[in-house]
Amino acid sequence: MPLRPLPLGSTKLSGGFWLDRQRTNRDTTIPAAAERLEEVGTLRNFRAAAGQEAAGFAGKLFADTDVYKWLEAVAWEQAREPSADLAGWQSGASALVAAAQEPDGYLNTHTRLALGGQRYGDLEKGHELYCAGHLLQAAVAQVRATGDRTLLDVACRFADHLCKTFGPGRLEGVDGHPLIEMALVDLYRETGTAAYLELASYFVEARGHGLLTPPGHHGPAYFQDHLPVRQVRTIAGHAVRALYLAAGATDVAVETSDAELLEALQTTWQTMVESQMYLTGGVGSRWYGEAFGDPFELPPDAAYCETCAAIAGVQWSWRLLLATGESKYADLIERTLYNAVISGVSLTGDRFFYVNTLKVRADAFADDQRSAVGGRQPWFGTACCPPNVMRTLSSLDQLVATSDDDGVQVQLYAPASVAADIPVGHVGFEVATEYPWHGTVRVRITSAPDEPWTLGLRIPAWADSHRVTINGFEGPLRRVWSVGDEVVLELPVAARRTRPDERIDSVRGCVAIERGPLVYCFEQQDADVVLDSAVVAAGELIEREQPELLGGVTTVEVPGRDGPLTAIPYYAWANRTVGTMTVWIREIA
Repeated sequence: MPLRPLPLGSTKLSGGFWLDRQRTNRDTTIPAAAERLEEVGTLRNFRAAAGQEAAGFAGKLFADTDVYKWLEAVAWEQAREPSADLAGWQSGASALVAAAQEPDGYLNTHTRLALGGQRYGDLEKGHELYCAGHLLQAAVAQVRATGDRTLLDVACRFADHLCKTFGPGRLEGVDGHPLIEMALVDLYRETGTAAYLELASYFVEARGHGLLTPPGHHGPAYFQDHLPVRQVRTIAGHAVRALYLAAGATDVAVETSDAELLEALQTTWQTMVESQMYLTGGVGSRWYGEAFGDPFELPPDAAYCETCAAIAGVQWSWRLLLATGESKYADLIERTLYNAVISGVSLTGDRFFYVNTLKVRADAFADDQRSAVGGRQPWFGTACCPPNVMRTLSSLDQLVATSDDDGVQVQLYAPASVAADIPVGHVGFEVATEYPWHGTVRVRITSAPDEPWTLGLRIPAWADSHRVTINGFEGPLRRVWSVGDEVVLELPVAARRTRPDERIDSVRGCVAIERGPLVYCFEQQDADVVLDSAVVAAGELIEREQPELLGGVTTVEVPGRDGPLTAIPYYAWANRTVGTMTVWIREIA
């Protein structure tokens, strides 16, 4: 059964694991990005395009998107808790973006400053529509979060220009980097302008018809142009592009009631999860092309697992969760957020991973700025990942709960307040939990109508058992609720061994450690033996709560052939020193 997202502000994190990360994001990460965007010239590009400063273009040709994603994060933070600094950044940068827009609505500082205004001459590599997409998303976030229409007016003028430029009988082409598809649907949902949905549908359906000319060694699959979207069953090519396209296609399928397209996307998602995804929820097993590999091609040491790809995967799974109501999509959102997304930012909030490998060998060397061997970086030449993390963490409240005509569903477990209007009336409740470290989740009803409704509590796929009580007794979750009713969900958060599919030859004979939603890893500094040759054995997994370690974690001691080994949550690795690390480790009986 389809679900609905709750209106902005209906859910608010009130403590715990995720609020701690939101606070670091707000207090450290977003302000640091404001400095970086100035230092590397990204904001200067807009001033130059607006005629306010004489300067050439600085950075990558898609650098505009770094400002747009940062502005989106600022907007979501304004919705959470307004501040003078946030308001100043929002108004200043938004005015700058508006000033850089051209009279017919077009906006791209690279085209203006570096190409002499020549538009759409290189759809394969130019990223013009990709940049436009991030602008549209930032604009929708800003108006929803703050009511400020500055960016929305810019976005609508640009989208109107795109509608006049692209489509059957006009310029028939698609961007080499998808994103515009879901951005246009977002704008359609905000404005009700049907032309935006029609253009999004065109961009989705135009894929796989040879409109893109692959440059260099890349083939059409790199751009998701090898097959029409509704014929794809195994996802391929550049991982971020593929997942952004899938998310946009899902939006189109939902808004146009296209059951065939939605079913095809669900099949593709299932294939990806079963055979092309790492244990962390990360995707992209090839550095070349930043791409998906073949089914079961998942080498841990060569894993690319770009932070942006993990975030795009969350966006796609969220859309499929809403479209179908199936909890497996929320399961993957949880896995990806806890492991493949937040591994991309340091615990201090000021350094980032582009690539999230699952193994670093002894004496490895960093031959690329993106390599995890060099540790997290303060910024990147291609800086897509840092602001993507920012906007994800700032908007995380919106993923906590959903609703339908029957009630409200809790999708992510975190201390939070939730309020929703459903057909039978207004409901409200508070969630208290120490998840992911402990599996007790308490839900206390704070408001309820005099009619029955259902409180939905997701049982994660990793949980092999659970218990639910209402005011101390077992009973149905559909009922007439009273203020003060307390529901307690008990989940078995305990360390467990996970073994890989035998078809993944690179980790055959290995084991990984998981605990609740968290994937664990081993770092050399915690081992008395050489980690590259370490072997674990059967025996009890011993858990230890360590409030002073890595911001407060539970470690797991694993029996080893040459002595015990200590595992820490994967997201926290490389926050002390950077060295040998592995998620998968050899196992003997």
